[in-house]
Amino acid sequence: MPSDISTNEVAIKSTTPRYLQLAGEWRAAILAGSFANGDHFPTETELCKRHGVSRFTVREALRRLQNEGLIARKRGSGTTVQPAAARGGALHQPLSNVGEILQYARDTKVVYEPRGAGKLPRVIAEQIGENTLGEWTCFRGIRRHDGDSLPIAVTDAYFHETLGDAIDRLNLGAGTLFSQIEQLSGRSVGRVTQDIQAVAARGEIAAALGIRRGAAVLRILRCYFDPHGALFEISVSHHPGDRFAYSMHIDVDD
Repeated sequence: MPSDISTNEVAIKSTTPRYLQLAGEWRAAILAGSFANGDHFPTETELCKRHGVSRFTVREALRRLQNEGLIARKRGSGTTVQPAAARGGALHQPLSNVGEILQYARDTKVVYEPRGAGKLPRVIAEQIGENTLGEWTCFRGIRRHDGDSLPIAVTDAYFHETLGDAIDRLNLGAGTLFSQIEQLSGRSVGRVTQDIQAVAARGEIAAALGIRRGAAVLRILRCYFDPHGALFEISVSHHPGDRFAYSMHIDVDD
């Protein structure tokens, strides 16, 4: 399993339920190609012993992977890894908590470039409906799977001026800016909101994704608030429909 996890990610992971931690580890291994298509996954008994957890924990983790289309489970046949073709060959993005945002980031590569500073674009500010006054510094990143030339996302990340010199100290080639800014500024995330919408790709976005202008893309607008409710980071990601699948898990209370 991947071991290059930041201190911030460890802090988040420690507060994440164990079944979500395991689901994240197994998801990363499957997407990284650690299992060939059709390979049998370890049995529940093996997984319980290997990780020192209960059968309930293992079943909950496996249930999430099954819901995402990454594995198939049949009574008497065990658990097998689904081939990429069966899940559309797309990246699967789960989101039950902040830790799963980081899982997505660890499974892919992105390098950001500065886009300048100024007021937040009006189209974004109007959609957010929060106080977005002040100066925002923007970075654009193109995200890909390792060794894959086709982008799976174009992301514009905006950081508010109240973050100070932490913005200047971001390592644009080190991946997720979200986890870096928390470490550099000491400002933690208290709440994350998101808006998901299918939109037509503008010329600039279409060119970056390698698709035709006007093609349908999934836009995910995320807002990061500190524990006091102040908005300090915004990300706007555009995903081509054939390279991205979004899954959400909702647990029903008894």
